Amino acid sequence: MNATRRSGGTAKRRTIREALERAPGFISAGQLHHEIVERGTPMGLSTVYRQLHALADAGIADTISDASGQLFRACSRPGAHHHHLVCVYCGRAADVDPPDEQWIRVAAARHGFIVHRHELEIFGRCADCAPAEGVAIVDSP
Repeated sequence: MNATRRSGGTAKRRTIREALERAPGFISAGQLHHEIVERGTPMGLSTVYRQLHALADAGIADTISDASGQLFRACSRPGAHHHHLVCVYCGRAADVDPPDEQWIRVAAARHGFIVHRHELEIFGRCADCAPAEGVAIVDSP
């Protein structure tokens, strides 16, 4: 029974990971669950949540929070500390690194804080979605 349970968990995790890799950007657990069930794999929503959190804990999935809740995507840089630009319209994301993370420690020190961890996500519209808002994307010098 234990071997069956383990292999079932592994198969479910693989199904969730594959579905996450197909997603074009960050996606909610509910959206991912719907996509998995629509493709013909019966699975409970609580299983999707559990497995997504396990993938995030293992560094295989990125997770962010926005106004709609917690979102996930397949991590393109597993184990590497990074930040994201996230399209608020389609969920597409790009990994970015600030020019220098020293500014976080300096800003914290100015206010009497010691940094234990930080999260930085930048939300806007990607180049494909910006025209829907009537915004032109221009190259910077």
